[in-house]
Amino acid sequence: MEYVTLSNGVEMPILGYGTYLVSPEECENLVIEAIANGYRSIDTAQAYYNEESVGNAISKCGIPREELFLTTKVWVSEAGYEKAKASIDESLRKLQTDYVDLLLIHQPYGDYYGTWRAMEEAYKEGKVRAIGLSNFAADRFIDLVTFSEVTPVMNQLETHLFQQQKFNRKYIEKYGALLEAWSPLARGENNMFSNPYLLEVGKKYNKSAGQVALRFLVQNGIVTLVKSSTPEHMKENIDIFDFVLSEEEMKTMEDMDEGVNFFMEHDNPEQMYNFFGNHGFISADEN
Repeated sequence: MEYVTLSNGVEMPILGYGTYLVSPEECENLVIEAIANGYRSIDTAQAYYNEESVGNAISKCGIPREELFLTTKVWVSEAGYEKAKASIDESLRKLQTDYVDLLLIHQPYGDYYGTWRAMEEAYKEGKVRAIGLSNFAADRFIDLVTFSEVTPVMNQLETHLFQQQKFNRKYIEKYGALLEAWSPLARGENNMFSNPYLLEVGKKYNKSAGQVALRFLVQNGIVTLVKSSTPEHMKENIDIFDFVLSEEEMKTMEDMDEGVNFFMEHDNPEQMYNFFGNHGFISADEN
């Protein structure tokens, strides 16, 4: 495993196991399996409804808590100082831990300024080792940073070979924050797993197209979250640290960027209108 150092000095595995759309019933066993296969970073969220299962897995896995890196996220319905403050304590209770390693605002909606104040407070109290954002475009990221005391260490965005977030990353990094990728394999879209170039490069290193795509991200310094429900794919996804792509290969893959989100654009009014509907907010349907 390779690690990155966040702007506040905290070390984080560059590859983690994500639990989006993992049901509470199967989540505990899958997280235990992921940890057994070498994953040390686990990503969950209030809106995934599986924090309790993740907490059970962490308590049963046999790995000391301090060797694991745990991320969760505050959902839109808990936005605002008082609600967010209470929800952070509730997340800690469900996760059966005194602290989380990284806490993110899940979506840039609602009173996320109030949420950030609660997160800053939790950070100072030691309930959280680092705080950051998720799905914040560059303009909202800059706005929050400008009027906050603690600078986010991370911004989690849809990021993969075909959406490398070059524009947003440019501004994230101006503040010392890192980019973290969700859906790093693009959920197989754009024929990711049968892409001729990825297959060609994979043959050279005895790797799959998916492994090449993941290696491209981590070699590019992007923290990456992968999800799998099978032990075989868990092992495959983490087996990307024994080869290095050449400069030419990296450049070719950089040129495959289309710069467009496949799954959700948080600054698209029509998508957001449909997402929130006529009821203010709904439960999470996207990461």
